[in-house]
Amino acid sequence: MKKEMTIRLTALDQSPIRAGGSALEALNETVELAQACEKAGYHRYWLAEHHATNSFAGSAPEIMITRIAEATEKIRVGSGGIMLSHYSPLKVAETFSLMETMYPGRIDLGIGRAPGGDQVTAMALAYGSEIGIEYFPTRIADMLSFLGTTESATEVFKHIKISPRSDNPPEIWLLGSSDQSAHYAAQFGLAFTFAHFIAPQGGEEVIRHYKNNFKPSEFNPSPKCSLSIFITCAETEEEARRLTKSRDLVLLRRAKGERGPYPSLEEAEKYHYSEQDLEIIEHHRSQSIYGDPNQCKTILTNMVKVFEVDELVILTICHDPAARRRSYELLSEAFQKT
Repeated sequence: MKKEMTIRLTALDQSPIRAGGSALEALNETVELAQACEKAGYHRYWLAEHHATNSFAGSAPEIMITRIAEATEKIRVGSGGIMLSHYSPLKVAETFSLMETMYPGRIDLGIGRAPGGDQVTAMALAYGSEIGIEYFPTRIADMLSFLGTTESATEVFKHIKISPRSDNPPEIWLLGSSDQSAHYAAQFGLAFTFAHFIAPQGGEEVIRHYKNNFKPSEFNPSPKCSLSIFITCAETEEEARRLTKSRDLVLLRRAKGERGPYPSLEEAEKYHYSEQDLEIIEHHRSQSIYGDPNQCKTILTNMVKVFEVDELVILTICHDPAARRRSYELLSEAFQKT
């Protein structure tokens, strides 16, 4: 029987498409990883949203949530997150209330304000709508009114009742990497996840702002906060460092405006890096943490203390799906040790 984790762990999956692989393989690997994370003792499994890219296969988290909830038994499953700026608050509320009705007590609704793609793609996702990002807080308020008991912020929507309405709403999180996102989470009394893997600097202040300005709501009586981290764990530090070479190349290409499937280790090791390339990789070093199980546990435990969060959201991508699964398993095992 597994010992209780001292730190609660959540898995975040972007459904990466491997070089030489396909979107279908990426989605199948997502299901397999979710099953492995449930077996390893993870509390939640979140699916990310990305559009118009050959890097990630997860364009519709709500579809994969139902797929994974059906393929697992107890683990909470949710979005990390739905880009609410694109969508109707009513549609999001109904979709997640339906999923909570189907899988009671297991659904998380994580929302975000990033576009999840380029600006033209964002326009296509909001096709026909003239409501801009400046109305994001109104979207949040309307969505919460549909899921909760408060009146809608939009007068004409006040008498709308969602159907089906679950006995309890899904657990609602706001994801972000800025003080603006933290402000919205605090204003509406939502749980907050800070994306350290996007913004490795300044997170302590953002989380402090969230906690200091938190207003209790029907969804949360007190602040609830987690930290999302990119980390690679392997049996040895040497192997973990080797696995992160693919991530180094991804971040380098991203800095140059290049996107594509997740490169293999062989591709990363054969790449001809210029001096400027190596400087860019070093600049992004804090976005890719790695180590053996004991090192990773020490790093993450210290981050929990520094950021004062309730749980960790773990993002790991390796070209080899077996190495990715093993990384999640090793982290769980490390935190279950006495």
